[in-house]
Amino acid sequence: MLPPDRGSAFAAAQALGLPLSDEQADRLVSYLALLQRWNVTYNLSAVREPQAMWLQHILDCMAAVPSIRRHFRARWQGDPAAASSAPRHRPRILDVGSGAGLPGIVWAVLMPEVDLSCVDAVGKKVAFVRQAAGQIGLPNLRAEHARVEALAGRFDLITSRAFASLADFTRLTQPLLADGGCWVAMKGKPPLEEIAALGWPASMFHVEPLMVPGLDAERCLVWIEPPPSGLD
Repeated sequence: MLPPDRGSAFAAAQALGLPLSDEQADRLVSYLALLQRWNVTYNLSAVREPQAMWLQHILDCMAAVPSIRRHFRARWQGDPAAASSAPRHRPRILDVGSGAGLPGIVWAVLMPEVDLSCVDAVGKKVAFVRQAAGQIGLPNLRAEHARVEALAGRFDLITSRAFASLADFTRLTQPLLADGGCWVAMKGKPPLEEIAALGWPASMFHVEPLMVPGLDAERCLVWIEPPPSGLD
């Protein structure tokens, strides 16, 4: 089987209803090649085969982009004060426990309109994200080698793909959430037990199914609003 190429990127983007430029397609393919090379030495992913990496990592992260864009569009349009400042505001996303830059690098490629920060406590993973950002040309992405508790700043959206339970994810990152911001966790099956363990009102959660082209497995986004006063 031939490795994924520009045509593979365009086919996936079309299936997801995503606009994609030649440059973005090339960046995704270059990221996959870089991930493969580094993975041999640094064991960044348990997935080894290029086609499986493409499907389980890159397409998996691509599938969330339409929802992320809809979220920001609805936020700025739904809040007159925010909408009036929208041209001057670049949404800030924090990818916690980013590992090899998933979803951070993929989202930075596909959403040049956002500023994206990847944080991980493992130095070799952060080194890879920095190398990838420089090599494929992502000025809107930065990587931090730190524990999330040590970070400063405020983010409009905080995400994770394989970081921790929802309880730990929200607890550790709540001080970093901007006013009006929210969390979105990438999960496989809907994590009903994790949601129940938080003990927060059901109205704070929205589980959105995702379709990943070519992947026969459940995927979803768990959208979480910040807790009312007294629940945090």
